Amino acid sequence: MQQQFNSKNENIFVWVKDGLYTRNAAKVSVFDSSVQGGDAVWEGLRVYNGKVFCLNEHLDRLMASAHAMMFANIPSGEFIKNTIFETLKANGMLHGAHIRLTLTRGEKITSGMDPRLNQSGCTLIVLAEFKEPVYTNAITLITSSVRRNGPSNLDSKIHHNNLINNILAKIEANVAGTDDALMLDNYGFVAETNACNIFMIKSGMVFTPNADACLPGITRKTIISLCMQNAIPIHLKNISITEMYNADQAFTTGTMGELTPIKMIDGREIINRSNNNLLATIQAHFKLLTETEGEPII
Repeated sequence: MQQQFNSKNENIFVWVKDGLYTRNAAKVSVFDSSVQGGDAVWEGLRVYNGKVFCLNEHLDRLMASAHAMMFANIPSGEFIKNTIFETLKANGMLHGAHIRLTLTRGEKITSGMDPRLNQSGCTLIVLAEFKEPVYTNAITLITSSVRRNGPSNLDSKIHHNNLINNILAKIEANVAGTDDALMLDNYGFVAETNACNIFMIKSGMVFTPNADACLPGITRKTIISLCMQNAIPIHLKNISITEMYNADQAFTTGTMGELTPIKMIDGREIINRSNNNLLATIQAHFKLLTETEGEPII
C-alpha cells in the first residue's frame, strides 16, 4: 500500500500563508508551530468532477478543531474556501485530486511551547496533489499494541497534526508486512485503524464503533447517513476484535482511500458466510454521491 511519487505533481503550486509557491519553494518558518510542536489542525478533501466533496463539513471541523485549540486570528471559512479554489485552478485540478488542508497556530517570536509566543496569526497551507484513492485492493491489518487516544489523553475529536500515536501503529504494520494497523481503545474495543474509520457487516447488518476513541470521520458520517437513507440496518456499538475476525465483510472509510475492503486481520481471513455483498451496495451509493454532490470550483 506504499504510495508512489506521481510525476504530475512535480510542478504543482502550493498555498502557504500568503500566496502560491512552487513545490520546491513552498516552505514554513522554523518558528512555525507545526515545526515547534505539531501544533496545527488539518483536513483531507477530495475533488470529483469539478467539485470539492463535503467541503463545508470539512471546513466546519477545521474551525471546530482550531477553536478547541484556542488558535487566534483564524482566517474566515470564506477566505479558506477561496484559497482552496485558487490553488486547484492554478494546478488545473478538477478531478482525481486530494487536498491536505493545514492550519497551524502560526509563527512564534522565539522558540518555545507557550502559545502566547504566537503573535502573527495562523499559517494556512493548501497542498493539492493529483492523487487517486490510495488503496487499490482489499487490505490486511494487524492489531497494534499502541492504543488509540481517548478523551482523557489527547481527544481524537480534535483533528490535530500530532500523529505520533498513529505513526507508531503504522510502523508496527510495516514491520508485520500488513497494509495498516487496527487500533483498540483503552478498554480493548476496536477504535479505528491508524488512518481510517472502520466498519463491519454481519448477518445483513452494518456495525461501526462508537466515536469514543476514534475520529468521527466525515466519510464515516456519510456512510452512516447513506445506510439510514437506504434502509440498510446500521448500529453503533463497542466492537471486540473477536467480532471483527468473524465479520462477513469489513471495510475502512476515509477521504484518502474512500471505502476499502479488508480481507484479513491478524492472519484471520474475513469470510463472507452470509454470501450477501452488502458492501458493494454501499460502495455504489457512495460513488453516486461523489458524482452528484460537492462544492463547485469557482
